[in-house]
Amino acid sequence: MNTQNQHKINMSFLNKLFGRKDEQSPIVSILPEEIYQAGVLELKDVISPSALKISPKDLNLGEKIGRTLFVISYPRFLDESWFAPIINLDKIFNISIFIHPVETAKILRHFQKKVAEVQSQISRREDKGLVRDPALDTAYQDLEQLRDQLMQAQEHLFDVGVYITLFADSEGELDKLESEIKSILESKLIYVKPALFQQEQGFKSVIPIADDQLGVHSKLNSSPLSSLFPFVSFDLTSDKGILYGINRHNSSLVLFDRFSLENYNSVTFATAGAGKSYATKLEILRTLMFDTDVIVIDPEKEYEYMAEATGGKYFNISLNSEHHINPFDLPIAREDESAADVLRSNIINLVGLFRIMLGGLTQEEDAIVDRAISETYALKDITPESDFRTVEPPLLSDFELVLAGMEGGDSLVQRLSKYTKGTWAGFINRPSNVDINKKFVVFSLRDMEDELKPVAMYIVTHYIWNAIRKNLKKRLLVIDEAWWMMKSEDTASFLFGLAKRGRKYFLGLATITQDVDDFLNSPYGLPIVTNSSIQILLKQSPSVIDHIQKTFNLTDEEKYLLLESDVGEGIFFVGLKHVAIKIHGSYTEDQIITTNPAQVLAIQDAKKQLEAAG
Repeated sequence: MNTQNQHKINMSFLNKLFGRKDEQSPIVSILPEEIYQAGVLELKDVISPSALKISPKDLNLGEKIGRTLFVISYPRFLDESWFAPIINLDKIFNISIFIHPVETAKILRHFQKKVAEVQSQISRREDKGLVRDPALDTAYQDLEQLRDQLMQAQEHLFDVGVYITLFADSEGELDKLESEIKSILESKLIYVKPALFQQEQGFKSVIPIADDQLGVHSKLNSSPLSSLFPFVSFDLTSDKGILYGINRHNSSLVLFDRFSLENYNSVTFATAGAGKSYATKLEILRTLMFDTDVIVIDPEKEYEYMAEATGGKYFNISLNSEHHINPFDLPIAREDESAADVLRSNIINLVGLFRIMLGGLTQEEDAIVDRAISETYALKDITPESDFRTVEPPLLSDFELVLAGMEGGDSLVQRLSKYTKGTWAGFINRPSNVDINKKFVVFSLRDMEDELKPVAMYIVTHYIWNAIRKNLKKRLLVIDEAWWMMKSEDTASFLFGLAKRGRKYFLGLATITQDVDDFLNSPYGLPIVTNSSIQILLKQSPSVIDHIQKTFNLTDEEKYLLLESDVGEGIFFVGLKHVAIKIHGSYTEDQIITTNPAQVLAIQDAKKQLEAAG
């Protein structure tokens, strides 16, 4: 085949392709525009499904199956939030609401005729001596009332079409979703039907082109129509407070001031690495900006850098620490309490402390310890009539001395000696030298032996409690890894007491734990949860999720949400309301509070470089 013939064949093919009849036309005359137009990708090509199949009951859009429903009937009264359960369903669907105004003059003429018909029916029944028909009476009253409102322009009438197109991966899943939608609406006496043999028109009515091809309308006046307002979504926020996170359902802000709620307490449950400490640190940083003092009991030394960055105080409590707290310290009595009440309360708390320190007490030992504490205070001339501002409190060694002189105290003295003369003497048998007069204070217990951690937490929390009672201020007490305190009945009881009594002293208690079972299995665990206005659940492990679901009355969907949540994601509760939440921090906040080892090392390297350069 020669070149000329090949050229002619190519030209003929292109002319046929583009519908040209003149085969002698030069090829270059059709290349620039027509070939370009043939290859243009328009928006409709991008958004169109790969395939479309229309059947009487549904339609296939590529890999999805869709079905359009329409509302056919409403009850006499519509609740303002009746549409919210549909809008907030965690499913894939489209909703279109068409509102066509009806001319008032035209509808009034129709009303006049309708009222006359109803009146005629009522009159005929009366003439026949029949019992009054409540339905007719109600219809007559409603028609008269609506006619008056229309004449006075208080109401307007509209033809309203509500169409819902559901999507699913299979027909069975679609039937299940349709049944769920119907059940929700029929419980409110609102009935829907599928658009049989009109699925194409139904789908076109729902896509955002504002074309009501289905044309299935109900007449609604202004008041019930307002209940159809589509932007009703689960919202959990206040008009003031700090940002806890982002509502994952509608991206609204979750803002709350814990000190404006019925109590100021919160609990946070999460697995290790789920972001509970990160969320707590964010709350602390943001709370400090609102003139609130924050005190933290830190079991893992996670808050040291944060205390340094915010100008707070950091106390490392350990056997070799230079910071000491004397459990025999007495708080100054407030105006509404007597010195005798303060002394009695402190003696009771000390008995609880010795139960923990000595591994439990028999009833006889309990009585001996109680009497020995009273005599130890008396040894220092401290009585219910004393002014606690001028007294010098006794030490643990003074208590040991008194106990040694009492009948039946030998065993107790032997068990106590490790705290007064042994390896643990440096921790507890010294005068207090801790000052918490700062906006942000952290007590770290990481370097304390595990056996002594419950003792240390009890002593520290009591010291904090005495300081709180001494001076009324807005404070937040954060107890991280609170399951340590739930191991002992005395520490758990004291923690519950803080949750119950804190409001009186303007104290919010934030309890955080990863060991959910240890916390909730304590007899004080659930009462602490119920006495917390804010509850935060982040990612949970499968071993505890059933316990969590039962405690917080979670649905199966919420249960799986907690199992599959990413870091910083979970459910935020305030009272009976709750939303799915995502916790976000700014770049600056993230640099201050992160516990990610890679980020911590990077920050430390940057600090070293700055110090070397300086």
